[in-house]
Amino acid sequence: MTETFITNMLIIGAGPAGYTAAIYGARANMKPVLLTGLQPGGQLTITNDVENYPGFAEAIQGPWLMDQMAAQAKNVGAEIVMDSVSKCSLLDPQKEDGYFVFHTDGGNIYKARTAIIATGAQARWLGLEAEERLQGYGVSACATCDGFFYRGKKVAVIGGGNTAVEEALYLTHHASHVTLIHRRNSLRAEKIQQDRLLANPKISVIWDSVVENILSGGTPEAVTGVALKNIKTNEQASIDVDGVFIAIGHNPNTSLFKGQIELDSENYIKTKPGTTQTSIHGIFAAGDVQDKTYRQAITAAGSGCMAALEAERYLGETN
Repeated sequence: MTETFITNMLIIGAGPAGYTAAIYGARANMKPVLLTGLQPGGQLTITNDVENYPGFAEAIQGPWLMDQMAAQAKNVGAEIVMDSVSKCSLLDPQKEDGYFVFHTDGGNIYKARTAIIATGAQARWLGLEAEERLQGYGVSACATCDGFFYRGKKVAVIGGGNTAVEEALYLTHHASHVTLIHRRNSLRAEKIQQDRLLANPKISVIWDSVVENILSGGTPEAVTGVALKNIKTNEQASIDVDGVFIAIGHNPNTSLFKGQIELDSENYIKTKPGTTQTSIHGIFAAGDVQDKTYRQAITAAGSGCMAALEAERYLGETN
């Protein structure tokens, strides 16, 4: 049976941005409702050791950090619902009695005076079985998050765009050597970034090649290398590495909002500079769904705080 719920603040997504928005919204007595989506905790649920989130002297587990954020949000008064939005009406002419309308997979309807979109983004993967199995055990999609664990080790970066080049350059601060593997014979990154990469003595490039498998071994199982194929000659080879960083881009989770809210050319939600305000007055976006530059838990949490404060201000102005 369909039920309709009314809330001052609806938060869509349960990563660092969503949970932080819920904490600030609840403390402001907005009585926020947070819909978790299909992956409560977001990308941190597949991150084992987190060493760069302030406040913890020792490494913590990503899933544990998300559990703590969820518990904190509940403790201060946020309502957390295990459900996903299936469709919504965000355009101003479609607002019903001053509310934005959201339908969920669970068959319920939420009417919200303001909403915070914190649905995050997902790294693009190669689609290899070993890739999923070894996430957190040598396979990563974030050099800034995990590069520290490869001090003095050899790593591979897969990709040829700005993200891949930036990841490779960053990893040289930790790894003994970085091998960039690209399926073409030229990079797509900005010229200045290409020049920096090609001039770095700690980086080598393997051109015209794709990763056919990620090799592993040991107890516990960990990455030991990658198997490659040259797409021009079909020649096969392998290289020994301790870590593999997939850097072929991210996909923001915005398909639900296409045609209703302004997105950029890569489908990230556009926000006004210095704010989390979207193209729709009363709708805010926080975290990786609008941030393709930093993509860190701490910056996502910060933008979740901003979104809640801006939503509170919006509600005060529209009362």
